Amino acid sequence: MTLDEFLTDLRVELQTEVDERLTAGSGAYPYRESVFAEIVMDHMAEIGMTFDPQACHLDMKLAQAKLRLSGYAISDDADQLDLFVSLFADSDVIVGIPDTDTRAAADQCLKFLASCAKGTLEKAIDASHEAVPLASTIRESYDHIEQIRIYVLTDGQAKSKNFKSKELNGKLIRLEVMDIERLYRHWSEGKPRDELVVSFEEISGGALPCVYVPGGKSEYDYALTAVPGEALRFIYERFGARLLEANVRSFLSVTGKVNKGIRDTLRDRPERFMAYNNGIVVVADEARFNQTPDGIGLAWLKGMQIVNGGQTTASIYFAMRKDRNLDLSQVRVPAKIIVLRKGDAASEESLIADISRYANSQNAVKQSDLSANKPFHIELEKLSTTIYCPNGVSRWFYERAAGSYTTMLAREGTTPARLKQLKQVVCPPSQRVTKTDLARYLNAWGLKPDLVSLGLQKNFEQFMDALKDQESEGPVVPDAAYFKMAIAKAILFRKTHTVVRPMFKAAQLNVATYLIALISERYGKDFDFDRIWERQDISDQLRHQISTWAIEVHEIFVQSSAGRILSEWAKKPECWDIVRNIRLSPIQAGRIPEIRG
Repeated sequence: MTLDEFLTDLRVELQTEVDERLTAGSGAYPYRESVFAEIVMDHMAEIGMTFDPQACHLDMKLAQAKLRLSGYAISDDADQLDLFVSLFADSDVIVGIPDTDTRAAADQCLKFLASCAKGTLEKAIDASHEAVPLASTIRESYDHIEQIRIYVLTDGQAKSKNFKSKELNGKLIRLEVMDIERLYRHWSEGKPRDELVVSFEEISGGALPCVYVPGGKSEYDYALTAVPGEALRFIYERFGARLLEANVRSFLSVTGKVNKGIRDTLRDRPERFMAYNNGIVVVADEARFNQTPDGIGLAWLKGMQIVNGGQTTASIYFAMRKDRNLDLSQVRVPAKIIVLRKGDAASEESLIADISRYANSQNAVKQSDLSANKPFHIELEKLSTTIYCPNGVSRWFYERAAGSYTTMLAREGTTPARLKQLKQVVCPPSQRVTKTDLARYLNAWGLKPDLVSLGLQKNFEQFMDALKDQESEGPVVPDAAYFKMAIAKAILFRKTHTVVRPMFKAAQLNVATYLIALISERYGKDFDFDRIWERQDISDQLRHQISTWAIEVHEIFVQSSAGRILSEWAKKPECWDIVRNIRLSPIQAGRIPEIRG
């Protein structure tokens, strides 16, 4: 797939989403730029670049300054904030975006941030505006926010992807661009970790002395080295949780907590850190080794992923951030480097998962965390390749391994006509379901909307923990009936979200999630998923009833939130306790086909 073809596919996906929202019929027109921003933000959350994103649109002038915002994401501890602003070309050909335009967009978002921090924005806009809770949160917690990033999202091709950080009220604000080229690499290659390029020659002033062992005919090469503490701190500051291997990212990421032993060693005996610490295990896609006065040196890594030692890495970073007097100059962290040979995405993820499992022989990562190779997911993948929809032509694709959908298209789309048929008829992108998607749909129906609202990764962790508990009595291996019901639940969730999305300015996904849980609790025993599977859709009667119930769920959200950001309130068990006790209006259509009796 070329960059031009990718843009065409993205525009088709965008138009499909816009059409679905128009069909849902709420009276609000789904602006293409807003929908584009949501698609990109969701993708960034899926690959671990950001937290649980929320759409929030603002475009205004304040004291002659232009302020713009498309969305935001806040970490669980509210110490990290991501802001997004769109720069939408809406062109069917690749458009070059000059740095002046991306800088201007970032600056408009920066001015939004500044007005929130000062408290001026809250006074200037209507109290009902969707940005008010965010502005209030930023004003109240600005001093405690430790990392702020601004992302410019564009369907054009930007000249620069990163800009020099800017300072605002004593805080450094990182500026990045997610353009069509960067999106293309993520989606088409399935390896967003390609962006994790680390040059030790630049960071540490020279290649790291190492022992290098060529792998011969094996799947990888091997090296042993010691990474300077300051270099590891800098790398984590630059890439954050993206450094942590995707299968275990949500389980290894920390929330600002510092391991006491690591902190004490850094403070009292930094020269002994290497002797005391077990070190880290790193997987990389490519490496460069140069000659040094002492022999071979590790100069450069591409696609660096930490599969063991994530707590060590993050603890060094947070310890230094909490105590600026710490001296990392004597700290060295032992590191085992595994450099992968070229292979397809599925086999690479399988190897990384195996390395993670054996590297984490202590208790840093549970076996259930290494999800891609669980029999449950493997069997679902197999079922998705053999079970066709009732029309006998199309099927759903279960993406067990990152990038496997793209790999399938490349393998089976041997001619332009066949590729077009695959993407438009046999297995369209709209019928792709990832592991984290599935966990969201099943946990929502499983009466866990507060867990789903925690975000893709944390919800997936809970899903895998529950699966592990079930497997204590034997392997959980889904069959064809399970697969069809799971897809029916996916259809119900997606159609509900499509109805709800245009109805409210904020927390649409949370409203949809809670509404699914309420339907499950009130009508679950009588719900006919076979009908949804057969129709690959929900009925007009159910669609109409969903729009009625959604208003009632949204009202209780607003009433019970006490001015908090709705998406943050939705994460609390107390929110579910309140919402599950509301009185839903009776079914208005007389009869809903999906509900028996």
